[in-house]
Amino acid sequence: MVIVLVMLSILLAIAVPVYMAQVRVTREGVLKNNLAIMRERLDQFRADRNKYPNSLQELVDGGYLRELPEDPTTGSSEWEEVYSDYDPNEPDAEPGIFDVRSQSGEIGTDGRPYSEW
Repeated sequence: MVIVLVMLSILLAIAVPVYMAQVRVTREGVLKNNLAIMRERLDQFRADRNKYPNSLQELVDGGYLRELPEDPTTGSSEWEEVYSDYDPNEPDAEPGIFDVRSQSGEIGTDGRPYSEW
């Protein structure tokens, strides 16, 4: 019986870290996908309306997204909004959201914080 328990504990000691690493990689994949979709929709909004949205909710209201995707690292639909700078080629253009980032302070498997992805 002791041998069986030792064998099970060894298997668990191997399986749990592998499982946790896979969960993390999967979350990172979802984060990358959600960021890519939102950035694509921001570009579509800009192409259609010749301006960036003032809020992410405008993407939902305009039909570009059904709902704001969840950030899998924070578990919320709140994103860091990056606003466009003044463009001297378009002096009348209003600043708007041209990029989004995660609000997570965690470091990804590639060594960069999720907030820099």
